[in-house]
Amino acid sequence: MEIEKQRGISVASSVMQMEYRDCIINLLDTPGHQDFSEDTYRVLTAVDSALMVIDAANGVESQTLRLLEVCRARNTPIVTFINKMDREVKPPMELMDEIETALGIEVVPFTWPVGMGKSFAGVIDIANMRMRMFKAGEDRVTEDSHAVVDVNDPALKERLGADLENALAEVALIKEAMPAFDLEAFLAGRQSPVFFGSAINNFGVREILNTLVELAPSPGSRKALQREVSPAENKFSAVVFKIQANMDPAHRDRVAFLRICSGHFQRGMKLKICRNGKEVRTNNALSFLSQRRDILDEAFPGDIIGLPNHGLLRLGDTLTEGEQLQFTGLPFFAPEIFRMVESADPLRSKQLRTGLMQLGEEGAIQVFRPMAGGTMLLGAFGQLQFEVVSHRLQTEYGA
Repeated sequence: MEIEKQRGISVASSVMQMEYRDCIINLLDTPGHQDFSEDTYRVLTAVDSALMVIDAANGVESQTLRLLEVCRARNTPIVTFINKMDREVKPPMELMDEIETALGIEVVPFTWPVGMGKSFAGVIDIANMRMRMFKAGEDRVTEDSHAVVDVNDPALKERLGADLENALAEVALIKEAMPAFDLEAFLAGRQSPVFFGSAINNFGVREILNTLVELAPSPGSRKALQREVSPAENKFSAVVFKIQANMDPAHRDRVAFLRICSGHFQRGMKLKICRNGKEVRTNNALSFLSQRRDILDEAFPGDIIGLPNHGLLRLGDTLTEGEQLQFTGLPFFAPEIFRMVESADPLRSKQLRTGLMQLGEEGAIQVFRPMAGGTMLLGAFGQLQFEVVSHRLQTEYGA
């Protein structure tokens, strides 16, 4: 979005699907800002595991704590990535301690940094005692662009000196004092593997992807009010966890994002909305890859698909092939701040109403209509939501 480019933060969740090592990874990126936590909480209900990114200079931030509570409530497995090691940051031991204390989760380092800031030289793979060398500015990574060297190589020891000695001493201490990795504890959300790197340089990212493919769980069962739905079932079911207006401003479209819980989706299927029994056509189902969107022919449990929607689908709706189901757990928060809203130009009041109706459906803001009088009332969780909504009303709706 334009406002995201201007402010350099994400204000809406985004969805991307990618293929890696014969696996499909559905990536759901959520805003980190606390004013948008309602959107983030809803997205967390659709995931099977989480990747927690921690800024090595700031450590654990307040929003991370809140999101982790949601993950813990659902026993979501968490992989931790400590980012920005190419800047001056906190010592890695201190960061480990902070994560354990603040988040109440056991951490197991899989990689360990050598140096930091200007002297950041790379990371040691603790299991194999080999070091991947860091080279700044490589945002297009090929398989062999980061050299891998044995940590006992005399030339390496001579080149890195004290930085490597300190890192090896810390690795020895970790091996003695920290618990071994336990897959069951990780899947239950009690233990988190930790990686170090610099995402802007694409360094340390491949290790994360390998870990997700090897350790993260496949799509699991989902609780509905009526029963538990297994991903292995033949009948299709899905839940709407997000609605986004104007993803393509030229078409005034609204897309409902569905997380598939069971069955095999095929384009053109007729699906029933369990809330009102209405039928949805799926000829234009979409899959997403960054800015690109493709018409989708089939999808499977765990996949995220988009359905163009003109007010028919709402947040929390369950879609099935006929069975009456209602998936649970989608949160709605009580707003904490209220503002009245009126159009500066009376001739644009229709655009204002349309915009507010669509942004309200999306969950970007809560819209209240008074019993008497025409001025609408907006309810939000944080001040930034109002600023984003007024910016979007102006740019997307001309109000």
